[in-house]
Amino acid sequence: MGAKALLTLNNHCSRCFIKSAAAGDHSVATFLLEIGTEELPADFARLALDQLEPMVARDLNEQRLNHTGLSCTSTPRRIALIVEGLSLAAADLQEERKGPPAAQAFKDGEPTKAAIGFAQRCGLEPAALQIRDTPKGPFVFADVLERGRPTLELLAELIPSWLGALQGRRFMRWGSGERRFSRPIRWLVALLDELVVPVTLQGSDPVVCAGNRSCGHRLVSTSIEIPEASAYHQALAAAGVQVDRRRRRTTIAEAVDTAAAALKARPDIPSSLLEELTDLVERPALIQGSIDEASLALPAEVLSTVMRAHQRYVPLYDINAAVDPLALTAQDALKPQFLCIANGLDQAADSIRRGNERVLKARLADAAFFIDADRAVASSRRRQQLERVTFAEGLGSLLDRCERLEWLADLLAQRLQLEPETSADAKRAAHLCKHDLVSQMVGEFPELQGLMGGKYLLAEGEPRAVAQAVQEHYSPKGADDAPPSSDAGAVVALGERLELLLSIFAKGERPSGSSDPYALRRAGNGVLQILWDRGWRLDLPSLLDRAAGHWAGVLPSFAIEPMALAGELGDFLRQRLVSQLEEQGEAIDLVQAVTAEADGSQRLLTDPLDALDRLQLLAQLRQNSRLAPVQAVVQRASRLAEKGDLERNQLSAADVVDPALFEQPSEAAMLEVIHQLAGIVNTPGRERYPQLCEALAASASTLGEFFDGENSVMVMADDEAVRRNRLNLLAVLRNQAAVLADFALING
Repeated sequence: MGAKALLTLNNHCSRCFIKSAAAGDHSVATFLLEIGTEELPADFARLALDQLEPMVARDLNEQRLNHTGLSCTSTPRRIALIVEGLSLAAADLQEERKGPPAAQAFKDGEPTKAAIGFAQRCGLEPAALQIRDTPKGPFVFADVLERGRPTLELLAELIPSWLGALQGRRFMRWGSGERRFSRPIRWLVALLDELVVPVTLQGSDPVVCAGNRSCGHRLVSTSIEIPEASAYHQALAAAGVQVDRRRRRTTIAEAVDTAAAALKARPDIPSSLLEELTDLVERPALIQGSIDEASLALPAEVLSTVMRAHQRYVPLYDINAAVDPLALTAQDALKPQFLCIANGLDQAADSIRRGNERVLKARLADAAFFIDADRAVASSRRRQQLERVTFAEGLGSLLDRCERLEWLADLLAQRLQLEPETSADAKRAAHLCKHDLVSQMVGEFPELQGLMGGKYLLAEGEPRAVAQAVQEHYSPKGADDAPPSSDAGAVVALGERLELLLSIFAKGERPSGSSDPYALRRAGNGVLQILWDRGWRLDLPSLLDRAAGHWAGVLPSFAIEPMALAGELGDFLRQRLVSQLEEQGEAIDLVQAVTAEADGSQRLLTDPLDALDRLQLLAQLRQNSRLAPVQAVVQRASRLAEKGDLERNQLSAADVVDPALFEQPSEAAMLEVIHQLAGIVNTPGRERYPQLCEALAASASTLGEFFDGENSVMVMADDEAVRRNRLNLLAVLRNQAAVLADFALING
């Protein structure tokens, strides 16, 4: 039975509804809440759903309002909530309440003030109280039945609180009211089946009262009646609104793919643009427009940036064309068409297309003007103009930053032992990499920094490797972005991030919580990503020591302590290493094992690629069920070695183990294992790690004989010299294994 079947008197008055629900009718209904507004910001229309749905689910559960389904959706002019199978009254609550001790509640069989007060609080007569035994003696109890309130009453109280709890950027007031929301609320639909929930939004001006009238698409219908909650989607569709956000998104994606396929093109529509388009239209209609032929002389990235970032169009790349990021024209890369998603009527398609083509032509004419103006100024001259732009307080100008970056690029090229030609290209690119920050094109389109710098340099006759390095030095821009594809570009990209870290740390600022205004965490992640991608081995502590000393000289106002600065940065990069590996889905215990010393202290991050090598080896051994034998050998030795005092950097048995003190052949066999492991540990290169694992696993039988075989020994012997000798044997084995990882931190 629906809500309307309960209403038989006074034109479905709410009084009858409440009376029937309170009587215990367990029928269900569909509830609709629509918040009608002026055009919402696209991000709020999407993000509000993630707030509203869990909030409503929580409150319905707390109020004991059972329901079978709950969903939220939105369009640019509305946020809607639909609850299906909603009970017409909250469930009853049977509760046992404990009162005062029986001796205090009753005197000579008569209730005292304590009993009377407790009974009143429970809504009962004192005679209804019961005495029950507890571990602390007899106490008074009351069995209280709290009848569920009618759903209509509860919804009338909950709806204003839901609206008030939604959060977003730049909320506003309107009229003379005090209510705040993303945009002015113009109407409110609140229906339980066909019954209007009596809600008035206090603090709004004009006052908004809930009703059953909504608004359709601006060009199709102004005001429409929603006869009942379950007819919501059908009523909105008839008024020109595709209210289901998921379906609207799918409609747009399919229309774009179909149109692009017909043109043999690849649509440039990242997920962020698709989401935004979904929240900009109520009735999506695909429009195909043409790009002015003269505009195809611009770089493809300029056209696509103008279309995507500024006009919300979908650029189309030729499916057969190879995109060259340094190409000066879009002629061979882009199709001369674009797609846009309109919110108008089908009969207006031609007018909409012509209007969008005119707007795009004007925007691209501006871009062409900026490029011509930039090309009239040499890149070297723009570099000098960086002197007039402050980087950050106390850190000088962008030109100062560029010079520090150039010094770092030179140091990196030396440490990485790159070819002289690559080193020269990297240094030249570092010298010029920031020149486009004062160009008119990047001033108007900041998304093109680096890219335009590379194009301008190539057009001026700089080597392609230099131009490519400038174009790539901001990469990767995030976890999903590709690192630089050239050695010179990777060097400049590393220098760019390390310069930022060194300068901001020298300034005394650190990321804290969610606050990271200089994106230092992203810079640290970028250092790791680049080194891993290029397969470069870099002694970071040595590099940071050298750089920190240089920074102390070029930034004397900060009184930098080079050792302290290098240490802080080393620790920060180690934290980024742990975070990055865990975010990539690596096992947490293995990550901790390769980034910590065997004594539980933080392992100094010397070479990020080395840490990755060791982690991948351990993960492979675990997958092949070969890690447990190695772990067993090391952990058994380590537990006893802790009773000794051998330094953890001792990797050889020389001078710490005396064969003359051996009493059993198993001791000599253990020494032979340690000599073999020492040869592996002291061998440079990543190949030593698999060899070390194999040797440790192979030593399991030798260690077993040492502890449990016929020739086993008592490690904790009475003779102090013998005891120390045996503990040193095990400690050296522990130290050699710690070159690979701290096995004590590995689970299992």
